[in-house]
Amino acid sequence: MTTPDVDEFAEPLAATRRALLRRLARGQVEGRAPSLVGAVVREGRLVWTGSRSSVDGSAPDTDTQYRIGSLTKTFVAVLVMRLRDEGLLDLGDPLAKHLDVPEAEGATVAQLLSHTSGLAAEARGPWWERTPGALRPGTADVFGERPLIHPAGRRHHYSNPGFALLGALVERLGGAPWGEVLAHEVLEPLGMGRTSLEPRAPHAGGWAVHPWADVLLPEPAEDTGRMGPAGQLWSTAGDLARFAAFLLDGDDRVLGAESLAEMRAPAVAPEEGDWDGGYGLGTQLVRHGGRFLHGHTGSMPGFLASLWVSAEDRLAGIALANTTSGPAIGTIAADLIRIVAEREPRIPEPWRPLTEVDPALLALTGPWYWGPRAHHLRLRADRGLELSPATGGGRASRFRAEPDGTWTGLDGYYAGETLRVVEGEGGAPAHLDLGTFVFTREPYAPGDVVPGGVDPEGWRAL
Repeated sequence: MTTPDVDEFAEPLAATRRALLRRLARGQVEGRAPSLVGAVVREGRLVWTGSRSSVDGSAPDTDTQYRIGSLTKTFVAVLVMRLRDEGLLDLGDPLAKHLDVPEAEGATVAQLLSHTSGLAAEARGPWWERTPGALRPGTADVFGERPLIHPAGRRHHYSNPGFALLGALVERLGGAPWGEVLAHEVLEPLGMGRTSLEPRAPHAGGWAVHPWADVLLPEPAEDTGRMGPAGQLWSTAGDLARFAAFLLDGDDRVLGAESLAEMRAPAVAPEEGDWDGGYGLGTQLVRHGGRFLHGHTGSMPGFLASLWVSAEDRLAGIALANTTSGPAIGTIAADLIRIVAEREPRIPEPWRPLTEVDPALLALTGPWYWGPRAHHLRLRADRGLELSPATGGGRASRFRAEPDGTWTGLDGYYAGETLRVVEGEGGAPAHLDLGTFVFTREPYAPGDVVPGGVDPEGWRAL
């Protein structure tokens, strides 16, 4: 990443900081939270933190641990994607290829990641979030009488046991307990030394707030055992800021940017027609204030958490509270992004020319025609190409250069499709083959290699 000429890493302006603190304070009061911590990450760096507490003189900071609940799922998903990138599994693999779990043998790894496995939402009782994991010692013990609620792949149905199975998958292929694999392969490389399976001081205590009175009740903090991959982790605003930076740009020591982009691509339609939300591969997707955000929310008895990232704004918002319910934790984190983005919009980096020119690539640029429809082909950095209609809407895609001289579509209609250059006499590019579509230098020129042929009389007037 090129460092911007303007210091995007500086803390927000005074008026912005006040607006952020006010939003946090309002969330703590309206949600009646014993404490609430917020943070903003800009361009991969922590630039603002704030907190509110009901106890004078004991406000938490970025080093105070909170339980982060289902944010754990995104960490586990990163581990699964690492296994995929290492060639140890395919996302289309049925779970039965790697684990003997009859209750979910028809579900694929991708379906477990996207909550489309059809598995039940919760583990076998009693309430797994408030009881010891020793009550469910084996993988099969996480299932109740009806482990499968829907046919696999049919619909999005959030499943905590599904992520318990993914944790078991990580253990089987990673050769160690999932928490140890997580620490070695993700937490240590990212410098997240304050993220753990069990609480480490300083940490917040978990509370329930009475719905009709301003009184508190302590909540238990059990080790959930086999259900841990669904929501066991404790973390801090400081550590989650590092994780947010990773989710934005990737880290080759952990997972590359392309795999992270795959995780935040919508995998299924959202539940009950909620078109402002969705789910990728271990990642929640929402629209807030016109922005597309990815990340996750989390809750466990006594705690709420949220982390959202706006890739377009290169911002992330984090909110942590120690109450079972009350604050609109996801909205608070999203509002932290909105406040900074609206008050201090990102300044684009300067346009810069390429550092070198490949004549063969330069010869590909310019107008191409799919039948009579004009398109522009532009040369991007890293030998990439960008194809877009010359006018109006249509099928536009970016393409990544491959070692064999082809290009692979990255987005839009042509995502995953192969673009090939077919050379004519003298080696000059004659036409483009894009998933069987032929793009020529002239619109339907006689003699062009167009499927179905071109009338030899060519264009004519009526």
